[in-house]
Amino acid sequence: MGSANGRTLYRNPKSGKVAGVCSGIADYFNFETWLVRVIAVSILLLGGTGVVLVIYIALWMILDIKPLNLAQKEQHKDIEIKKKVWQAGEPAKQALFDVNRQFNGLEIRLRRLEEHVTSDNFDLKRQINSL
Repeated sequence: MGSANGRTLYRNPKSGKVAGVCSGIADYFNFETWLVRVIAVSILLLGGTGVVLVIYIALWMILDIKPLNLAQKEQHKDIEIKKKVWQAGEPAKQALFDVNRQFNGLEIRLRRLEEHVTSDNFDLKRQINSL
């Protein structure tokens, strides 16, 4: 099954539980495999009919198994992307430090705002403005 973007839908039994149909669908649409499995099982259990089961078996028979060299290329590509993202980004400790500093600044601003709103001056100014 080809697509407009040149990708092909395959079964992926190497990372699949039964026949690799859900894993293949997840690879094709760039979803997490567990999410496709949960959706398939949910439809099966909630739908009451065996439509999902029939479709799964039909795809099991129709779809080709993902070629080993293609799977290795994609895995190597994913590893390279993760390395580039990690190298391009800041170190984890620095990122956590920055986030912590931002939250501390926000907390200080929120405390000052609460102090102002609960102060007697705020109530007095509000009453004067309402006159």
